[in-house]
Amino acid sequence: MHGHMILIVVFTQSSFTVANIFEGIFWFLFPASLIVINDIFTYIFGFFFGRTPLIKLSPKKTWEGFIGVSVTTIISTFVLANILGHFQWLTCPRKDLSTGWLQCDPGPLLKPENYILPGWISQWFPWKEISVLPVQWHALCFGLFASIIAPFGGFFASGFKRAFKFKDFGDSIPGHGGITDRMDCQIVMAVFAYIYHQSFVVRQGISVEMILDQILTNLTFEEQQSLYKAGADLAGKT
Repeated sequence: MHGHMILIVVFTQSSFTVANIFEGIFWFLFPASLIVINDIFTYIFGFFFGRTPLIKLSPKKTWEGFIGVSVTTIISTFVLANILGHFQWLTCPRKDLSTGWLQCDPGPLLKPENYILPGWISQWFPWKEISVLPVQWHALCFGLFASIIAPFGGFFASGFKRAFKFKDFGDSIPGHGGITDRMDCQIVMAVFAYIYHQSFVVRQGISVEMILDQILTNLTFEEQQSLYKAGADLAGKT
């Protein structure tokens, strides 16, 4: 029974990682990088500013580190998404696991848009406008999720350590404890990336057949007549 649960949890969730790769390596590399960034800055902020313990289960994690790394991670996501979004080899969807060069239409999410900065901001900076990829706005959601879920992944890992009487994962894999600790919430992040991508990024295909089916299913006969007349009037004007 336990073996089946392990297979379901590990392999089912890992399949989301593979699915993200086929949507474009960007959707695998970007979320995975956020966990690494979060882990590194958690240590930095906790080491220099940490005073208040966040939870007893993991006494080395502090509120100062949590708040500081949350802000840092969200800012990093905005910058990192812009950098990675300019490489077609990372953003183009893949049909196989080959490493060949890819070319594709980047799509609206990866085409830069210019935003004019408000006066109270531009007076402090030399830029009057900035160029932003729309995917960077989505990246902020990834940064927020990574900031929240990363510490809890560490808490779960701490619980497993205590259950199996390991002081650190490095006791089971000498020299690789830190790497193992860093993987504690990569799978959760991969699942979130897949669900978010499918829900808010992928364009939902709409065909004439789908529209007609919705009209016939959801509209009354009188509403269908009104829609037909409105369509005829619109076609006559054009």
